[in-house]
Amino acid sequence: MDRPRTPSPPVLLRAARLLDIEKGEYVTEGSVLVEGERITAIGADSLPENTVVRDLGDVTLLPGLMDMEVDLVLGGADHRSPLIPVQEDPAVRTLRAAANARRTLRSGFTTVRNLGLFVQTGGILLDVALKKAIDLGWVEGPRIVPAGHAITPTGGHLDPTMFQALAPHVMPLTVEEGIANGVDEVRKAVRYQLKYGARVIKVCASNGVMSHTGPAGAQQYSDEELRAIVDEAHRAGVKVAAHCMGDRAIRAALDAGIDCIEHGFLASDETLDLMAARGTFLVATTCLTEAMDLTHAAPELQAKAAEVFPLARATTSRAIARGVRVALGTDAPAIPHGRGSKELIALVDRGMTPLQALRAATVVAADLIDAEDRGRLEPGLLADIVAVAGDPLSDIAVTGDVRFVMKGGQVYRD
Repeated sequence: MDRPRTPSPPVLLRAARLLDIEKGEYVTEGSVLVEGERITAIGADSLPENTVVRDLGDVTLLPGLMDMEVDLVLGGADHRSPLIPVQEDPAVRTLRAAANARRTLRSGFTTVRNLGLFVQTGGILLDVALKKAIDLGWVEGPRIVPAGHAITPTGGHLDPTMFQALAPHVMPLTVEEGIANGVDEVRKAVRYQLKYGARVIKVCASNGVMSHTGPAGAQQYSDEELRAIVDEAHRAGVKVAAHCMGDRAIRAALDAGIDCIEHGFLASDETLDLMAARGTFLVATTCLTEAMDLTHAAPELQAKAAEVFPLARATTSRAIARGVRVALGTDAPAIPHGRGSKELIALVDRGMTPLQALRAATVVAADLIDAEDRGRLEPGLLADIVAVAGDPLSDIAVTGDVRFVMKGGQVYRD
């Protein structure tokens, strides 16, 4: 029988500044009272008995940051992104994911979407398993919104045999692992992910820059298949995120009712206006267009990146200017896990103010995942709190200097 845990005493966090993310203003001599896993007061006038006061000094308190596109099962401790599908088993990948999860949390990101496995697992949803282990306190990591396996056609962008250009039958994959063709199979693939714990569905609506099977923006699923995927997910109350780059493919995704476009590198002004009007989210993953290591990529893929990435950077700027709802996503390990602040810097470089970039990683991201319990420092919300050195509204780069991380009232970095 488990021993009852001794309740933790209330904690008062004191800092030089606290950012009111909604007003875009600092509360000087900011303080947050935490009881259990929740914030109970900002600038408390009186303290409960036995309150522990922690003076964090000359730092800025922020809501826990959120990354809306990561793949924790890829990328190792040295920040490489090995794709060795015939040498690594699901146990190794899950242990790697645990290490990457800890690194991500300690960098100030307390919530992530793990957006689509594309590895052979025998149908096991590794990100769901990791989420359970984190929620139970077995390992340290952010709150995870898992997608299970990405839904992709044979030869599609997230067909793992495509990346390695494997010969036929070297690595058989199943519908349960997301390889699905035709309306019946895509419905089955979505239902399987939902059955075993997916809380968002990831679909490949177009090719990608790192795809061997055609141009970056080519639409991969038919309109009918996209509508079937959305229908299955929405009836279960789950949103759909689409890896999508080409303008025509993005329009097809929007017409199908997809909730979030990942990358959107080649969107036209008209399509961006439509996204803004409909409130469709864009996870622009714009830092990778400058920081992604392509030295080991095939020459034809390097050439494709050289053509597409400059266009992608301009698209992100146009999306920001047109008022598209941009949520922060790194696509780690396209940039290394634990370096999410680089995406904040890149968003500012593309035209956001530092406050807008911080909102992309907090309140906008919270809206994307329908999480009303986080994204702001307010009474009643989860005590997901980060402290960074300096003034992020003047210099967004200070978000890379994280001094303190609390998730759900527990301290993970101090």
